[in-house]
Amino acid sequence: MAIPLSVQDLTIAYQKKPVLKNVSLQIPEGKLIGIIGPNGAGKSTFIKGVQGLIPVAAGTVEIYGKPFKKQRSLVGYVPQRESVDWDFPTDVLDVVLMGTYGRLGWIRRPSKKEKAWALECLEKVGMREYADRQISQLSGGQQQRVFLARALAQDATIYFMDEPFAGVDVATEKAIIALLNNLIAEGKTVLVVHHDLQTVSEYFDWVVMLNRRHIASGPTEKVFTHENLQKTYGGKLQFLQQSSMLAAGEE
Repeated sequence: MAIPLSVQDLTIAYQKKPVLKNVSLQIPEGKLIGIIGPNGAGKSTFIKGVQGLIPVAAGTVEIYGKPFKKQRSLVGYVPQRESVDWDFPTDVLDVVLMGTYGRLGWIRRPSKKEKAWALECLEKVGMREYADRQISQLSGGQQQRVFLARALAQDATIYFMDEPFAGVDVATEKAIIALLNNLIAEGKTVLVVHHDLQTVSEYFDWVVMLNRRHIASGPTEKVFTHENLQKTYGGKLQFLQQSSMLAAGEE
């Protein structure tokens, strides 16, 4: 069976201080995977490191058995919304068209075919009517949908998404999870950095638990246990569980 992502002894450091140390894991194909852990655990660092977006101190990363540089066209990425300059003067359609550049290169201009595909991707996330809108004029949830449409436009095989549910309303969150499940139904593999423990069992069929090192990974029903959560979150676990219970009560 093909392995979408294989990581061996991955170590990433900032100013010689390890943020992730000796992480080794393999990700199965066709799964919706949640990457969980406390703040500062290295979740975002992990998905940036495997894509070569930040320097890696040691270790190897393979996408379908080959180095990332040779498989770049197979990978789609949705960064944290806070990391994007939303004041950049461009409209929604142009943002989504950026997802086609991997196939076109930076010299060729998008044709009618690419524009039609970009509009189709916007349709999938419920944003086609906003195609001519400046991205700075969108709400947080709308901006997130646009970046999901850009990822869809890449027509990737494996997707990395950094907290796509952060700061969005309930309707947008449900729309996003439905979209991700559709990708899984098409045979794609999706890895999602996620912070809400309450929805892990509902959303994901596989989890990766990190806290500067690899704690556990596997099917959610087997790995998402109190013992592994305690290893991952330590003393923060009880506070997180109480916060989740309060949030559920408010809803």
